[in-house]
Amino acid sequence: MPCRVELVPRSVATMRPMANPVSWLMIETGWKVVAADGTEVGEVDEVAGDSSEDIFDGLAIATSALGKPRYVPSEQVVEIAHGVVRLSLTREQVAKLEEYLEPATSAQIEPESKSGFGERLVSDAREVEGELVAPTQRHEHSMNVWRRLAFFFRRLRR
Repeated sequence: MPCRVELVPRSVATMRPMANPVSWLMIETGWKVVAADGTEVGEVDEVAGDSSEDIFDGLAIATSALGKPRYVPSEQVVEIAHGVVRLSLTREQVAKLEEYLEPATSAQIEPESKSGFGERLVSDAREVEGELVAPTQRHEHSMNVWRRLAFFFRRLRR
């Protein structure tokens, strides 16, 4: 019985198998972000979307240690696998992405007025931390330096 040999196109033969795809809701800070050719271009800093409505808007990615995060629209995300987000963009296109602007905040947490000295001190510390790291804003805004530092140290701990 003759043996049948099928020729496989080179592009198919060299494709790397990816891990099982996962939902955008599973993306975590620190996941690797890779360009269309597979080269690493950064790490996830923040996921933008509305989980209650299952609307994925995009990603804020860190392309350098303390640089301003870049915004990747969800349309440019090709594949999400555990620990890796693959884009349809080249490395050069990623470098030209706009800065990620944090959305306006809609509420400010007020400290409790009926608390003891120790609880009041903790509440005041949280309020100061909130003003430094994530102040209430009425419009989209750049990520402040304190928030970028917080993300930087969070990535180091991973």
